[in-house]
Amino acid sequence: MTDNAIELSGVTKIFGGAKPVRALDDVALTVGKGQFVAIVGPSGCGKSTILNLVAGFEKATSGTVLVDGAPVGGPGPDRAVVFQEAALFPWLSVWENTVFSPKAQGRPEREYKDQATQFLSRVGLSEFHDHLPAQLSGGMKQRVGLARTLVMEPQLFLMDEPFGALDAQTRIDMQELLLSVWDELRRTVVFITHDVDEAILLADVVLVMSARPGRIRSRVPIDLSRPRSIDLITDPVFVALKREIFNQIRHEANIARLAAD
Repeated sequence: MTDNAIELSGVTKIFGGAKPVRALDDVALTVGKGQFVAIVGPSGCGKSTILNLVAGFEKATSGTVLVDGAPVGGPGPDRAVVFQEAALFPWLSVWENTVFSPKAQGRPEREYKDQATQFLSRVGLSEFHDHLPAQLSGGMKQRVGLARTLVMEPQLFLMDEPFGALDAQTRIDMQELLLSVWDELRRTVVFITHDVDEAILLADVVLVMSARPGRIRSRVPIDLSRPRSIDLITDPVFVALKREIFNQIRHEANIARLAAD
């Protein structure tokens, strides 16, 4: 057994084609069990590629990717991926989308009904039990997606800009909901975002990536007490962390622009 949920060592990823692209180069990182880690960096730096390697959607060109000490051979039920779009089945109700995974596995309803009911209540959608996705707002769809993910009982949440398409107020609501759920369950989370405020508000550690080919440029501990709320964004410690991380990202973005020229 290991204390780390995720370990990447010497990971390089090259996408083939007429002009091969080196997306990642010699990436090394660890994520402890129960830790919330956010990954930020300039556009195209390989943030989502790291998540896809851990999810098992892609394979590293070289290096090792371990989850709970075992090599990743493909997707698995221990890892749940949450994308920017909730990807709900449009012909299924809120309830049917929420319980899709255990139902598809052939589990009897008595094993998951109470838990699914609890999670729908937790995300504030009990009254929308029978609604179809077309009847929901973008934020409500993401809430259904989160409830569905929780019912799956994964040990590892892989979240790729899950709130990126939401309006500002709904995004804050979802951030505070995720904080509350994480405080309760303490599952391991890897969270990809372009939003530095979001990364600092949510995470225990923020990893800053270099311009492509992506490497881990720095590891910034977020020494802010929990539970947290959006009010933290005016805290002097928060502001100082934001300045530090933003300056690193801006430096890497400038390097990328100079390389493109």
